Amino acid sequence: MNGPRAPRAPRTPRGTVFAETMTGTVRLSGEDRDRPVRMELTVRSDRLLLPHRTTPARVTGRLRIAGRADDPAVTGTLEISPLARRRIHYRLEFTLDGRSCVLDGWKSVTPRHPLRSMTVLPFTLTLDGSPEPAGTGTLRFRTATALGPFLASFRFPVRDKARDEARAQWAPRSGGAPGRTEVWYTTATDPATGAGLWLHHEVVTPADGGGAHAHGWAAVFPAKGAEPVEHARFGPVPWDAGADVPDGFAAGGVEAVPGRLRGTAGTLSWDLTEDPGDAGPLYTFPRWSWRRPLLPAAQIVPSPRAHYTGRVRHGSGELDLRRAPGASARIYGHGNARRWAWLHADLGGGDVLEIVAAVSTRPGLDRLPPLVFLRLRKDGRDWPRGGLRPALGRAGLRRFTADIGLPRWMVTGRAGGRRITVRVTQHPERTLTLDYADPDGAPAVCRNSETADAHVLLERRAAGRWRTEAEWTLDGTAHAEVGDR
Repeated sequence: MNGPRAPRAPRTPRGTVFAETMTGTVRLSGEDRDRPVRMELTVRSDRLLLPHRTTPARVTGRLRIAGRADDPAVTGTLEISPLARRRIHYRLEFTLDGRSCVLDGWKSVTPRHPLRSMTVLPFTLTLDGSPEPAGTGTLRFRTATALGPFLASFRFPVRDKARDEARAQWAPRSGGAPGRTEVWYTTATDPATGAGLWLHHEVVTPADGGGAHAHGWAAVFPAKGAEPVEHARFGPVPWDAGADVPDGFAAGGVEAVPGRLRGTAGTLSWDLTEDPGDAGPLYTFPRWSWRRPLLPAAQIVPSPRAHYTGRVRHGSGELDLRRAPGASARIYGHGNARRWAWLHADLGGGDVLEIVAAVSTRPGLDRLPPLVFLRLRKDGRDWPRGGLRPALGRAGLRRFTADIGLPRWMVTGRAGGRRITVRVTQHPERTLTLDYADPDGAPAVCRNSETADAHVLLERRAAGRWRTEAEWTLDGTAHAEVGDR
């Protein structure tokens, strides 16, 4: 048996987008007067907005406090639940006097005064690292001037093929077939501190027919190895395939679903929203290998250029992420390779590189050098093309090769008149070693760094010579791993 096929994206319209403008006043701590506030937001939800249910949404926009703040890059979340919970909860992050600040407030919906209660937003401000409120205030939705633009801004998009395809890849694949493993993992880099984040969620169904279990871990990588890497595990807990969350992973109080990541593991806790962007999934392996799992394993990146906002608390401090760049990816198969290397590199400007190089455990394949699966998304186009051809080569000529080791490893290859050279450095003090077990019970070890270095050189052949097309250097912002079993 090859296991279940990947679920297809839904064909019904979904999603809601609207804009909202509110004005009011705030009194900041230490001041004896109110300051005018204006907030202009764009709200996006992957679900159809219906008043009788709770709808989570992502928020971006601009917030101005006269004389103290004017941040055009506000991010946050909105929980819209006017009937189920009788509230509309706002949590927004912006910059106040050069410091990260959180606006937290909610409209308390009451049946006796529905209009007034849905147009008044009391809120508090909290500065990063301070337990005391930095200010309190009230915002109002002015129906006389704001209602018309508000109603006109509503959009109920028809199916967004790229976003729906990405969302479908989050759905669990484990249908109880023995000897299977699947992974949801997210990596990100904090643009403010340079710290790296790794969230790993895994479901394992033992080959001997034992019950499936869920487990995983979270890790924080301080920039430049200033402090030791912190990590903690969660689980294992039983995984009921019949009760799987339709959109992702949920077990033992840990959740990884489209648009939201939250949980607790030891001294670490996290609550993040994910903005996947408008780029479609990146198929590191051939597209068919995810729909029909004929290979020993396959990997896909549903959100190759996502941004993460929220807080991560760990033993030595706290990360306050504001649109931290990163990615969420999925793995499904029979377990780990005999030896492997992985790289995710956000190259900036919309460009991203994903590499998986692996030696299979299958008899015969385990004698081959590492097969390289590489996808570069540059200027909106994916390279190379051709399914398995770049990995396997043609007529005995391997197009892509990998030299796997630590602390440095390298991948080179050529296809379609281009060639690429990728050099990765995983500094020992910024690398975390973790052990775990595959479905067949064999032990595996991964050595991961979310603050690795990488140098990428892309060349194009012209007039008989190789000429540099693009070159990128990542200093502590590459996400990489080397492992074996």
